Amino acid sequence: MFTQPAGGPAEIVPDRGTGSHEPLYSPGGTTVPVGAQTAPRGRVWPWLVIVALAGGAWFSRGAWLPLIPRGTAGEKAGAARGGQKVVPVRAAPVVCKDMPDYIKGLGTVTAFNTITLRSRVDGELIKVSFSEGQIVKEGDLLAEIDPRPFQAQLDQTEGTLAKDEAALQLARLTLARGEELLKKQSIAKQQIDEEQAQVRTMEGTVQTDKGLVANARLQLSYCRIVAPISGRIGLRLVDQGNIVHPGDTTGMAVITQLQPISLVFTIPQDDIPKVQKQMNEGRTLAVDAFARDLKTLLATGKLAAIDNQVDPTTGTLRLKATFENSDNMLFPNQFVNARLLVSTRKDAVVAPKAAVQRGPNGDFVYVVKNDEKVELRYVTPGLTEGTETVIETGVAAGEIVVTDGIDKLQHDSKVSTHEKDQAPNAAKKPSGGNPAESARDEPGQTTPSRPGGAAPAKEAATKDSP
Repeated sequence: MFTQPAGGPAEIVPDRGTGSHEPLYSPGGTTVPVGAQTAPRGRVWPWLVIVALAGGAWFSRGAWLPLIPRGTAGEKAGAARGGQKVVPVRAAPVVCKDMPDYIKGLGTVTAFNTITLRSRVDGELIKVSFSEGQIVKEGDLLAEIDPRPFQAQLDQTEGTLAKDEAALQLARLTLARGEELLKKQSIAKQQIDEEQAQVRTMEGTVQTDKGLVANARLQLSYCRIVAPISGRIGLRLVDQGNIVHPGDTTGMAVITQLQPISLVFTIPQDDIPKVQKQMNEGRTLAVDAFARDLKTLLATGKLAAIDNQVDPTTGTLRLKATFENSDNMLFPNQFVNARLLVSTRKDAVVAPKAAVQRGPNGDFVYVVKNDEKVELRYVTPGLTEGTETVIETGVAAGEIVVTDGIDKLQHDSKVSTHEKDQAPNAAKKPSGGNPAESARDEPGQTTPSRPGGAAPAKEAATKDSP
């Protein structure tokens, strides 16, 4: 809304600075925009700043332009022209050696003899002569019970025996004199018969007295408690000063025989024919006892006996082995892993277990050829023991097989086996975080091409540079 001034009509002219249409008037023949005195001149400065920044960026592009990654398609194209990639692997030779056939089982060490020391007489325990955990020999004195009551009983029975022996001697002398008088018809026959009966009675009494003396002497000997077997004595169960009895359930201590010692272990029933065949041929089978870590060898012994029936609940058979145990490494009730050597296969073709892989078409290995390329070869594995496997067919002794880095290989891949320790670790690291690179190639599959060296990527980057 505007007021037409005096002196001339108003005129609508677009403003070139803002692009808006404002009413203009020409009071003296000159056209003046309405509000021209209040138009802001600072609107030009933002545009000048933008132009200055753009110009500076254009002139400094040489410093930051190389830092911008170039097209991925160019890099892949260059990598495809880089040739076949050499895969670092770890390899080992196939050897010809004797291969043992072991049967493994779980077992428990059992003592040949376990004795609980008990008193055989009632009395006070006046002395303990052993130390807990001590190795004792058969006949060693271990403890003593107060012997005085038993010594008194022995003295009493010996006195009675002496008295009765004297009476017997007198009866025999009387009988001898009576027999002389009977020859002279000076004594009756009845008296002689009575004297003979008296002699026999006294002989019986003396015999009884001798038995009582022997029993008293035996009871006295029971006051000295000695080791009945050689072995290791356990913890003391009764302290000195206590009254002990033959009926005590706990006893005084326990002795276990450690040398020799036995091991009872189980094997699967499917392995019984192999063991029985060797036993029927009269062969001695070696048995190794390992700790629970399956690495520490505790002792080596021999198979002693086979049980007569299979446990139907577990399908296993119990076997018993004996060990000298001269170093006392085996303890009764100890849990061990048993390894029974059944036989030894002579001159077997043996390869590392890690080299044998299983695929959709069977077991296979990668054989390193003279041209540093690998050949996928199917094999027939046999007996496996530890980290080694017998190869029945497929490879020969002296050939080189890949043991690590197999996930990167396919038939006819180029490999490098120079750094056998570091190469497998490098091969396991996927480049660029691509899961497909670390995936294992099955036989008959083709691995997609991956980016090659740095030269093709550099060429692609050069082409994209302005």
